[in-house]
Amino acid sequence: MKFTITREQLQEGLTAVAAAIPAKTTLPVLSNVLVEATKQGLRLSGTDLDIAVSTTVAADVDADGAVTLPAKKLVDITRELPSAPIRFAAVGEQRVSIECGRSKFKLLGLPREEFPSFPAVKFDGAWQATAGVVHKLVGHVAFAASTEESRPILNGVLWELRPDRMRMVATNGHRLAKMDVPASGGTSADLIVPPKALEQIRRLFASDAAIDVAKSDNHLGFRSGGKLVFTRLIEGPYPNYEQVIPRENDKAATIDKAAMAGALRRMSVVASDQTHRIRLAFSGGTVKFSVQTPDLGEAQDELPVTYEGEPLEIGFNATYLLEILKYMPTDEVRLTLKAPERAATVEPVGWDDPASYMALVMPLRLVD
Repeated sequence: MKFTITREQLQEGLTAVAAAIPAKTTLPVLSNVLVEATKQGLRLSGTDLDIAVSTTVAADVDADGAVTLPAKKLVDITRELPSAPIRFAAVGEQRVSIECGRSKFKLLGLPREEFPSFPAVKFDGAWQATAGVVHKLVGHVAFAASTEESRPILNGVLWELRPDRMRMVATNGHRLAKMDVPASGGTSADLIVPPKALEQIRRLFASDAAIDVAKSDNHLGFRSGGKLVFTRLIEGPYPNYEQVIPRENDKAATIDKAAMAGALRRMSVVASDQTHRIRLAFSGGTVKFSVQTPDLGEAQDELPVTYEGEPLEIGFNATYLLEILKYMPTDEVRLTLKAPERAATVEPVGWDDPASYMALVMPLRLVD
């Protein structure tokens, strides 16, 4: 193996794969980056066994070859080198010499054979998507996925692919986010994808990039240009989320998003650390916020609101509501409500976008 590469190209490649390399692992080769010199350029790959990232960057290759090198050390060396060509050469089977100007290093790696092979995902007949569309879906939905280990299926994001649309849904059982965007072509599939993998897509692919998406038995592959991302899918049936989305909410409130978030943050100061429960009382043209915590105290606030329906008092987890508001893309939001024990929906008001977006939050009992 022998090649020359610019510092900038090497940094770009290492940055792309670094997030897939675990900080701690019991398998030493997973701490390494796979370095492959080929006729197409330099291919760099990293994996934590759940997610794998591979990218090809331009390099002058004199001799093909492959070895795995300690990722952190290679990143640190590259960062400290001057902006000049870097020469790599194999010294024996596992040692690599690195030279840049007067700087010289020798790094000890592990054989290529020890590095895990990538999943066998075929891109024939792949779905096509624009990265920006996937970014939008992930950016508005993935936050609602669960982080608890008790129900692994809820740790994933449901990605429904249909001939005319794409939809992502995420929930932790207490809140839910759902977005639809128009699509064209392709077959139907329901995939449960780890949010960490979807974040890699947001990080690696520019919003105007065209992405190929392909599935094997239990893996999903993303391809664009010289970059490849593979992830293990979460297996099992996703809960029937349609059942919990209310269709008969007959009370509606339109409110300024920033003002509501401010009131919720103020109330949260004295809300219970366990439940984060806050009472909202809707009537006429106002919504009153209040919280009472026996060992802390109480607080009240009030905001103007456009409200249609009978007066209603309902309790919510302020943290969940604040999170939902954070991802709403408009200055005003519309809440629909039914009763103190029924789920409420939150939707953007005046969003001029072909995508449709809604979030749902389950209420909290106002008395223990």
